[in-house]
Amino acid sequence: MRLLADEGVDAQTVVRLRGDGHDLAYVAELAPGITDDAVLDLANAEARLLLTTDKDFGELVFRLRRSPWGVLLLRLTGLTPETRAEVVAQAVAAHGEEMTGAFAVVSPGAVRIRAQAGR
Repeated sequence: MRLLADEGVDAQTVVRLRGDGHDLAYVAELAPGITDDAVLDLANAEARLLLTTDKDFGELVFRLRRSPWGVLLLRLTGLTPETRAEVVAQAVAAHGEEMTGAFAVVSPGAVRIRAQAGR
């Protein structure tokens, strides 16, 4: 799967997903400090599911009606970086295709997917 990890995503998660065979671009390596708009534009232009810890993407998608290729918001505070990486890897493996064109949230023990977000 093609993914774009925002700067706030743990390096352990990036390494794990790449190890699982995903084509993952990482904002921290490409263009640190770019705006949320630019991150969403990049994900859309490259047809990548955006992984983020930043709730501001919800505003872009729902309030400002920005259509995403797909957004996965990671709400995994309090977990170790290794556990976060495992939870994200499992969520992407189990639900990745459903997240295309959707706004999804992963939290410990739950994945919520709102199909066709922003449309």
